[in-house]
Amino acid sequence: MKLTLTRDEMNSYCSELHDSNAVFKSDYPADSFERQPVHTVYGGANLFKAGFASKLGEVALKTLDTYAPNYLVFGRVLGLPGSETLPTNPVYQESLTRALESNPEQVRGVKPAAWLAYTVFNRVLKKLQTEPIEDNRIDFEDGYGNRPDVEEDGHAVAAADEVAKGMRENLLSPFVGIRIKTFSDECKVRAIRTLDIFLTRLAENTGGKLPQNFIVTLPKVVTATQVSTCARILENLEARLGFPKDSLRMEIMIETTQSIINFKGENTVPLLVAAAGGRCRSAIFGTYDYTASCNITAAHQSHTHPACDFARHVLQVSLAGTGITISDGATTSMPIGPHKAARDAVLTAQQMDENRAVVHAAWKLHYDNIMHSMRHAFYQGWDLNPGQLPVRYAAVDTFFLSGLQDASARLNAFLNKAAQATLVGNTFDDAATGQGLLNFFLRGMACGAITEQEVLATGITLEELRSRSFVRIVNNRAKQ
Repeated sequence: MKLTLTRDEMNSYCSELHDSNAVFKSDYPADSFERQPVHTVYGGANLFKAGFASKLGEVALKTLDTYAPNYLVFGRVLGLPGSETLPTNPVYQESLTRALESNPEQVRGVKPAAWLAYTVFNRVLKKLQTEPIEDNRIDFEDGYGNRPDVEEDGHAVAAADEVAKGMRENLLSPFVGIRIKTFSDECKVRAIRTLDIFLTRLAENTGGKLPQNFIVTLPKVVTATQVSTCARILENLEARLGFPKDSLRMEIMIETTQSIINFKGENTVPLLVAAAGGRCRSAIFGTYDYTASCNITAAHQSHTHPACDFARHVLQVSLAGTGITISDGATTSMPIGPHKAARDAVLTAQQMDENRAVVHAAWKLHYDNIMHSMRHAFYQGWDLNPGQLPVRYAAVDTFFLSGLQDASARLNAFLNKAAQATLVGNTFDDAATGQGLLNFFLRGMACGAITEQEVLATGITLEELRSRSFVRIVNNRAKQ
């Protein structure tokens, strides 16, 4: 059939679309599926030691042993799916445990809640023994406070020495960094000075080498200039201290209303990220500073407040597809009992019960907050105390393991019918949902909650998995 448009007109339109698509791809290169830590553990710089991670792991294990010595107690405390069916009779408990130790997959088919609690608990134990902290932030801000300059100078030097020692002895967590003070007028000089001292000392100790996945956290960001100034400082220090070009990365903390929407009514998040000049790796939502900036009173400040969900969603839609990762905030109720035994003394039964009640309540709140975050696609958050670590890993494992069988069946059905629409149970899936299912497995694998074998059981190949595109997989299978 004869075309109405001329070849020149067609070429002009296609060229215009090509240029536009190229700009879009540059702005949205796609989310990264490289490993993202499931949490960041903040600790005062004055307390940091090279063996910080293993030390917190030991404390976490002791806390778990004291307040939830087995999978049945732990599952009930957190309210894992089906935990109300877990046995309380000691005879039944012993019989169930023997069956799980002998053949967990067989038990899974008849008692899925018991299998889940048992599997999660044992994975938590292993994690705390082998890699208790994924991301460690040496804190010179809220977790450190305001101190005399000579004292903070000394702690900046000492922290750099400990990081260098951790590098030499392989003691650091897989991700590590420092949080300086905000660039407000009151704190800007101190923040820059600490950053300079720390990195200068680290370069002296390591010959210009950085720990793997090192990052600088800039808190309470309110203007793009604060971000661009930080980026220029990092560029300057790289050149002067011998660090590789563009190796000093940063993350910004979204903790105020102005960092969500500015006085012009603009979405501030993309402007802040752009100001980093490519150095920004992630953005963190600060729950309690944000709610305070909304004038929400302390009694009503919470992780799940609707104001927080609004800010999270703005942060999420602003950065989706950009490759910038996002992290949620903290649970501030600490799993610390009110009673501590004096030297050579033992707590009474009542005191132990009161401690247990406080710890269990804090655990449950932290678990619920983490699940809330992950349901909103925030797969990283803050932990502030070693007693929170068991709950962090339990929540992550539960989130993925409890949805694994359903997601496997749906993805398998999709793959079997390639580009055709599929109905599994009562859920109708389309191609967008197929990508969501693929993302579920990619995200679960990245954090270690889902094994490679469990992914392959869906019928997907490693080559297809590495493509990270469900549309590409469907198109390739449709051609076969």
